[in-house]
Amino acid sequence: MRWRSWLTDLGTWTASPIAFAIVVLYGISWLIFSPETLEWHGLATLITWMMTLFIQRAEHRDTQAIHAKLDELLHVHGDAKNEITQIDEKEPEQIERFRATHTESE
Repeated sequence: MRWRSWLTDLGTWTASPIAFAIVVLYGISWLIFSPETLEWHGLATLITWMMTLFIQRAEHRDTQAIHAKLDELLHVHGDAKNEITQIDEKEPEQIERFRATHTESE
């Protein structure tokens, strides 16, 4: 179960500016230490990595915005269940199981 948490943390980490800096530093290092091997395949790989990070960052931003909006709705609506307010700390599989069991009962 710990590896699932690690994967979730890794996904969050890849949305940080540090991840972009690492890819840029990797590309610069590649250019400095082995410029003859940095051809279009290598450049395409670096661009793919950067685009993946851009997409991850956009998805993370959207998810955080949705969470902020939902947190506000839960705060305004006094009848919210406490177990739901902390669900974002669980693993994705646990959240899916929770949603499946609670939407069927309603």
